[in-house]
Amino acid sequence: MTIKDYHELSSLELDTLKEVGSIGTGNAATALSQMLGRVVRIEQPEVRIMEYNEAIEWIGGPEEITAGVLVKLSKQLNGIMLSVQPLLFVNIVLESIMGRTVSDYSELTEMDHSALVEVGNIMISTFINALSGLAGMDIDLTVPAFTVDMQGAILAVPMAEYGGQSNYIMTIGGNFVSENKQVPCRLLMSPDLRSLNALLRKLGVSND
Repeated sequence: MTIKDYHELSSLELDTLKEVGSIGTGNAATALSQMLGRVVRIEQPEVRIMEYNEAIEWIGGPEEITAGVLVKLSKQLNGIMLSVQPLLFVNIVLESIMGRTVSDYSELTEMDHSALVEVGNIMISTFINALSGLAGMDIDLTVPAFTVDMQGAILAVPMAEYGGQSNYIMTIGGNFVSENKQVPCRLLMSPDLRSLNALLRKLGVSND
């Protein structure tokens, strides 16, 4: 059966997507560890199917200011992937790479922006490479875009892009832990429904 909305996913299909998400997020943590030169691990990776408003609350609320790195997916998987970077995460990255921290996003320099984009892009690319390998899909990524805005505004991008197809979003994330500091850093992937069905077929769990 072709999925017409995320909430139609069967238990088997959802469990398979959770396993793929766990592998992808774990690989992203490994890549982050290599970039920062410190041990980084992921605790309890999770995949959720949520309505947009619920997803916004899950990552901290619509008015919470955060940084985001956005990449569009194309070819055999169309959609959007977003790396949400709270200030605590930003400072771990900047301290490791730039030797400095900031008290507010307004203090970020162009070099800081470049470092954060690079980290977000590598985490997203590592995740997508894992997904591509598991599903045998050819997936292209656009040049990453960086923004600092309210989380509600940032998450409105995939909603505007695919909101006409579904009121739901697939969210992937967990708590990254570095040097006994737990920092929430979310990876959110939102494939369009055609791509979701193609992914499930590739993974061998579609009912088609």
